[in-house]
Amino acid sequence: MNKHALIIDDNVNNGKVLAGYLTLESVTSTLISDPTLVEDQVTDGEAVDVVFLDLEMPGLDGYKVFDLLKSIPRLEQIPIVAYSVHANELTIAHEYGFDGFVGKPLNDVRFPSQLSRILNGEGVWEAK
Repeated sequence: MNKHALIIDDNVNNGKVLAGYLTLESVTSTLISDPTLVEDQVTDGEAVDVVFLDLEMPGLDGYKVFDLLKSIPRLEQIPIVAYSVHANELTIAHEYGFDGFVGKPLNDVRFPSQLSRILNGEGVWEAK
């Protein structure tokens, strides 16, 4: 069965890099670059197996988007992974209820293992 990731990141270039890494692992993805459109774009649509959520975005920060995603019944059990350049956010994201944290820039050697563990239900908490 194919896996699908939702990437929510206002920086399209960062989102495309993550999408490229996911493609290498045979995971399709959808990139949402405007956090204010998340609800409209995820209410219907294809199944999502994991969400990578940037924490620092204009308008709606990652924590507000997290709350929004958790309020959508079809996404409430999907792992949401904080995806940020700010390593100091790791503890805050953990306490807030995120299912993991992956630091930017992504590590191309470690990402396949990180993704595999996330998709297997493990929490991944790695800032570098």
